Amino acid sequence: MCLRNMSLILQLLGLILLLEFFGCNASAHYTFVIEKTPYTRLCSTKNILTVNRQFPGPPLFARKGETVIVDVINKANDNITIHWHGVRQPRSPWWDGPAYVTQCPIKPGSQFRYKVIFTTEEGTLWWHAHADWTRATVHGPIVIFPKVGSTYPFPKPYEEMPIVLGEWWKRDVAQVYRQLLRTGGDPNVSDAFTINGQPGDLYPCSKQGTFRLSVQEGKTYLLRIINAGMNDNLFFAIAQHKLTVVSVDARYTKPLTRDYIVIPPGQTIDALLVANQSPNHYYMAARAYSSGQGVIFDNTTTTAILQYSGHQYTPSSFPSFPYLPFYNDTASSVSFTGALRSLASKDHPAKVPLMVDTQLISTISVNTFPCRSINNSTCQGPNGTRFAASMNNITYRNPSVSILQAYYKDMIKVFGESFPNRPPLIYNFTGDFLPQQLQTPMRGTEVKLLDYNSTMEIVLQGTNLVAGEDHPMHLHGHSFYVVGWGFGNFDKNKDPLRYNLIDPPFQNTALVPKKGWIAIRFRADNPGVWFMHCHLERHLTWGMDTVLITKNGLSPRAQLVPPPADLPPC
Repeated sequence: MCLRNMSLILQLLGLILLLEFFGCNASAHYTFVIEKTPYTRLCSTKNILTVNRQFPGPPLFARKGETVIVDVINKANDNITIHWHGVRQPRSPWWDGPAYVTQCPIKPGSQFRYKVIFTTEEGTLWWHAHADWTRATVHGPIVIFPKVGSTYPFPKPYEEMPIVLGEWWKRDVAQVYRQLLRTGGDPNVSDAFTINGQPGDLYPCSKQGTFRLSVQEGKTYLLRIINAGMNDNLFFAIAQHKLTVVSVDARYTKPLTRDYIVIPPGQTIDALLVANQSPNHYYMAARAYSSGQGVIFDNTTTTAILQYSGHQYTPSSFPSFPYLPFYNDTASSVSFTGALRSLASKDHPAKVPLMVDTQLISTISVNTFPCRSINNSTCQGPNGTRFAASMNNITYRNPSVSILQAYYKDMIKVFGESFPNRPPLIYNFTGDFLPQQLQTPMRGTEVKLLDYNSTMEIVLQGTNLVAGEDHPMHLHGHSFYVVGWGFGNFDKNKDPLRYNLIDPPFQNTALVPKKGWIAIRFRADNPGVWFMHCHLERHLTWGMDTVLITKNGLSPRAQLVPPPADLPPC
């Protein structure tokens, strides 16, 4: 065979492999332009980072199993990355997005092409910036429809609507972030919560812009609810209407009908709403669930209006208001989260790992460091310290190059491989009075290596150091089954006996209750470098993070794909 024909065959083989991995399933091509845009909220106008001059940003649409291409063009003065929250990105962490974990940021004036590879996801996810605090305004929905020929496992709704819950600061969020770093104290809380970008009637100068959802009597609507907020779990409800949860984190659940939901930052919930009340106007509302004693939080309430159409009626001068639990009502929170169950049907099975190869138990704590003054300023943490946070007593420190690039090029020196399988300090983790010397963690960039296709159990143990509170923990690259949870200290002999191994919820973000723990299980079948962190942004900034590296398998289809040519340099 001549060399020319051999070359042609090799090119065709390469093209076939590329089409198999990316091209045949490509559904859409988006362009995201990052730039500063003036927005008016709460009686004032400020410039915020936006995508395509929208807040919230534009939705992405795909069908299950498709690949979407997104070109991100950075016309702002801030470094940026985009994370496709909850998307598995099989063998392709290069496009996962967290800064200095899987890539270096897209610098001002630069651009990067992301491939968003959907596999088993079906339902609602979201995308957001993952560099510093830029995700405060750089975020938007992801809607993954069933494959052609498939249907929802519930009656098709009349209409669907994204409900994006967010936070708004009157100040530039970058200034809030820099002040946090400079002072070592708590960040300034937001000035408002928002529903689809609007604060609602209860805030000054906001009534005119309140978001309104029009419904027809007797029809059913699918609300795709996203908590894109930075630092607060939220209770959400609609006056005189019940919500039936049918999906969490793009995985179907057994229907769960409640008067309210609790949704932590990072999580997505699909809920059915039946317009079965007298035609009128009704408030939908969200406010914080914040369980930490002494923790400062935004105690305002955002509203939108559910309005019936198609009838002649005079709406109430003040719409009825929904019941929302008290801000620190942990019992109401776990009553909801503890009732979630996977659908576990023939078409949507629950494949819970029954045997575990490796168990990792990690404390998650708020900590303090001794004051390290910057520009002669006084540290504003407790008793003149600086706030920190940790997993297994290690405060995560970003390296100067991305861990994925270092791992791929065998530059192990930028990170260690000694993240411990057990807490290095053993004490009454959830006790009310803990010695102050326990508050100071170590600093480091320690990762945990996972063997390909091994089954993992991770127990996330909350502690009562400094400020015990709920923690929404998020894992990139792998969703997981929440097989157990409880209050107090995890008991390795008793608590596993109560695990749900039949139909536990399958999530990418799960709320660890105050003074409690959760146990999650998953199969490490996605090679790559994957971030794990608290989705309260202040805790992420303080270091409640780690990195899991799932090693390559033996076959080519169980190994990382090569890096893209346009990967941003460090």
